[in-house]
Amino acid sequence: MNTIQPRKLSDIPISVLDLVPVLAGKTPADSFHNSLNLAQQAERLGYKRYWMAEHHNMVGIASSATAVLIGYIAGGTSTIRVGSGGIMLPNHAPLVIAEQFGTLASLYPDRIDLGLGRAPGSDQLTAMALRRSLQGSVNDFPENVEELLTYFSIENSTSPVRAIPGEGLNIPIWILGSSTFGAQLAGILGLPYAFASHFAPTYLHAALQVYRESFRPSESLKEPYVMVAANAIVADTEDEAHLLATSLYASFLNVIRGKSQPLQPPVENLEDSWNDSEEYSVYHMLRYTFIGNPQQVKENLQAFLDSTQANELILSSPIYDHAARVRSYQLISEMQRTAETVKYESAI
Repeated sequence: MNTIQPRKLSDIPISVLDLVPVLAGKTPADSFHNSLNLAQQAERLGYKRYWMAEHHNMVGIASSATAVLIGYIAGGTSTIRVGSGGIMLPNHAPLVIAEQFGTLASLYPDRIDLGLGRAPGSDQLTAMALRRSLQGSVNDFPENVEELLTYFSIENSTSPVRAIPGEGLNIPIWILGSSTFGAQLAGILGLPYAFASHFAPTYLHAALQVYRESFRPSESLKEPYVMVAANAIVADTEDEAHLLATSLYASFLNVIRGKSQPLQPPVENLEDSWNDSEEYSVYHMLRYTFIGNPQQVKENLQAFLDSTQANELILSSPIYDHAARVRSYQLISEMQRTAETVKYESAI
């Protein structure tokens, strides 16, 4: 059993999760420009990494060509790590991902992360359009991860099928999850693990326990390394933060209704927008959503860290107004720096 040392918010790295939202009245091109600007600000503020997630057939999310966007963000920044949170591996042949991320890592050495998920990131019709066949399944995920690891290994240099570029490069692979399945796989393979508690909170603590108990040291990682995701919407005042958060609530209301829309502007009141059952479902999905002024969010994030003992937090701030979104990350950075403790050095 691994011993977990208590951590404070100021002890750990904090990273950015960007779903590259398409704003109502704007275009995906506007989203890309906003993301680059946010990444540049996050780099200046000292965030550890900047991740984007693969989604398809969603009018409110522009990150479908995730590897292309990673190159765009990495090319417009200089030090922040850039990666996928994640690439949905069932949609792709492992060799293609090895070549894509090998290319990215060759262009931006020691800055590229490859987070892998086993969900399709889309509906079944879209999954078929992506893959042309659904003969494979999420149950193939462990084998696909192993195949990908093989392509990156220097030992694969004598194989008849090689990833060029990619072979022998230092590209950290993370397993992402929202259940215990990925947690166990990450532990057995000795890989870092990231949990999607920003929208799927139910199995958070069970998954972290499974990961830590099943962890086996590997060449790339000697001890368990956990990153947990949460939503954080911070503003100078509590009232402003709660107003900004209505865009996030409305987007998840659309999710449970099976409706796809761009991210909507904030509204003064959501009470007439949902029924009691819908409100409960939205608040359950967004259980780990921290909203308020800097002091309030700092206390809530510390409590979240106390309960998870994560090595790192990755925060999503889905805010309609770009300036307010940048401000949210600025306030998070400032509140983290105010605590009096020694910085925790990331092993990843």
